[in-house]
Amino acid sequence: MFHQNAKELISNKKLTSYEKDQLSRASFSIVLNIAEGSGRFSAKDRRNFFVITRSSVFECVAILDILEDNNILSKEEFDSLENQADEFSRMLYAMIKNLS
Repeated sequence: MFHQNAKELISNKKLTSYEKDQLSRASFSIVLNIAEGSGRFSAKDRRNFFVITRSSVFECVAILDILEDNNILSKEEFDSLENQADEFSRMLYAMIKNLS
């Protein structure tokens, strides 16, 4: 869901090619690292991919924060996406803790 919302933002907002690329890569990384981590057999390997995934979530929030600072995103748009990211981050944290 978060990746889909990021894709819509990329399509609907006037972003530089750099901003589009960074947000696209970071949000896509979330999906890919969850998939790759889920395919790992050891808890240590799965945990590592989920940690990377959580870092990508933080990267997306940093990008969104910059977009809000530059008045590309409204406060409401930012808050909505940040809330989604926060919820996702909390789920990942729980998954990481369970694998520790």
